[in-house]
Amino acid sequence: MIGTATVYGLCASGLVAIGLYGLVLHPTPLRKVIAFNLLGSGTFVLFGVAARRGGAAGFLADPVPQAMVITGIVVAFASTALAVALLLRLQETGASSIETTPPEQQDNGAS
Repeated sequence: MIGTATVYGLCASGLVAIGLYGLVLHPTPLRKVIAFNLLGSGTFVLFGVAARRGGAAGFLADPVPQAMVITGIVVAFASTALAVALLLRLQETGASSIETTPPEQQDNGAS
């Protein structure tokens, strides 16, 4: 029978895999932000599993991974809010993507 720590570990691995897949293959910035959040969530679950397994082995539960997870959740929320705000600002300006043409090839209207 599979233990609960193994199930959580497999779920964490699945979240990390889906996040990496979305981060590498999807070109749109909003999907990259969502994929990065999935990657972070998988990491948080993995840290939680590591902290729980240490407590289940007869040792005292280590508070460091728990503190890292709580801090990471707060930082991930703040960085996601910043990324979405920047994407909205990018959409307001009318730029659909970052231009890749070098500055010397751009036509500045000076003739």
